[in-house]
Amino acid sequence: MLLASLLLVSAPIFALELDAMSDFEKDQFGEQVRDYLIQNPEVILNALRILEQRQKTADLQAEEMMIATYLQEIQNDGFSWVGGNPDGDITLVEFMDYRCGYCRKAHKQLADLVESDGNIRMVVKEYPILGVESTNSSMAAVATLQSLGPDAYKKMYDELMVFDGPVTDISIRFLAKKLGLDADVIIKAMDEPSVLAHIERTRQLGEQLNVTGTPTFVFNDQIIRGYVPEDAMKQIVAELRAATQ
Repeated sequence: MLLASLLLVSAPIFALELDAMSDFEKDQFGEQVRDYLIQNPEVILNALRILEQRQKTADLQAEEMMIATYLQEIQNDGFSWVGGNPDGDITLVEFMDYRCGYCRKAHKQLADLVESDGNIRMVVKEYPILGVESTNSSMAAVATLQSLGPDAYKKMYDELMVFDGPVTDISIRFLAKKLGLDADVIIKAMDEPSVLAHIERTRQLGEQLNVTGTPTFVFNDQIIRGYVPEDAMKQIVAELRAATQ
């Protein structure tokens, strides 16, 4: 395994020479390499570091290409809620689940960042992956968006982020009354095929982007998987702006 890893690093150099060797010469060469590696184990570590760095570079390039392929769908799908500054120089997209503890932890920090910055466009991707209550929450939120508009959605989105009970007709009525929204309209809209279509299309996008957990963020064309503290988000935003100057 280690010998193979070492040879992979220098494969273009050795390929032709090894092909020209007899079986006996190959065996001798293999013994010499093994003896050398035993006496110089640091060579193995260096080879593995090079392989690891090459793999990281390849993974990064593949991820950049993937984001570029789906960037329009990520940032401008035409149906996800958009908040903040619609003309902001930074587009921050979050794939979120209402029952995700880290999504809840990031929620206020995201709101504070968007408000204090003033030049961030925020897109929320409903991505329920933690069970029935997650799906019910997203259906209630999307139904609110589709039936009552973006302002009503923002209220429901904020409320569902802190709501701990089961999402049923009863709880939706309770939340709607608290928020000054029409519960009958929301509950009726939850039966519309367009609600599940919204969630399904986002799910398909998430699968294309290998989104396996929430929260997952996309800052312009950079994907960040997992919770990010507000200070780190500010740093990401600052670096993106600096790169365009």
